[in-house]
Amino acid sequence: MADHPLIAHKLTVLRDVNTDSPTFRRLVEELVALLAYEATREVRVETVEVTTPVATTTGTHISTPRPLVVPILRAGLGMLEGMSKLLPTAEVGFLGMLRDETTLEAVTYANRLPQDITGRQTFLLDPMLATGGTLIMAIDYLLELGAKDVTAICLLAAPEGIDAVRQSVGDRAEVKIVVAAVDERLNAKGYIVPGLGDAGDRLYGVVD
Repeated sequence: MADHPLIAHKLTVLRDVNTDSPTFRRLVEELVALLAYEATREVRVETVEVTTPVATTTGTHISTPRPLVVPILRAGLGMLEGMSKLLPTAEVGFLGMLRDETTLEAVTYANRLPQDITGRQTFLLDPMLATGGTLIMAIDYLLELGAKDVTAICLLAAPEGIDAVRQSVGDRAEVKIVVAAVDERLNAKGYIVPGLGDAGDRLYGVVD
């Protein structure tokens, strides 16, 4: 869990039922940029030579292949701008996933990813880690494409979701979860408590 007073402050405003969608979107972008700083702490780099106006020196560049950022649609799309500001050279792929409100199972409806991501660091963006079903399905798919190093960035998580991801992944890959806060529990409908409601609806409005 990322521990910073600015993260705590922005998350508190996000939780507020009175925060409107434009403010919510702006705060998500700002919060993700802060979380991305922590999530990219171990991004792979290589040494390069650079010429300054004064002299030649040694510096650092992000290694190739470039990292891959994957927002899980639709709510994860609201996190992309904040991540892209910190990691503008990353390639972006998309996964469209829905949670069945009756079974709480995740269903994939869209996929725009490279067919081979072997050796690439991958960052998944999904605001809420509730039951873990959506994130587990997304991680499994990335592992099938060759990923071995996956970092999930979430605004909030429930303990049940974290445990489910941990048990599902096991020792198959290096998976890290970076969150602004771990909340108390899930309710009977699979929502995080106290949470912040439906992140997608609060970002973009209710879509029937």
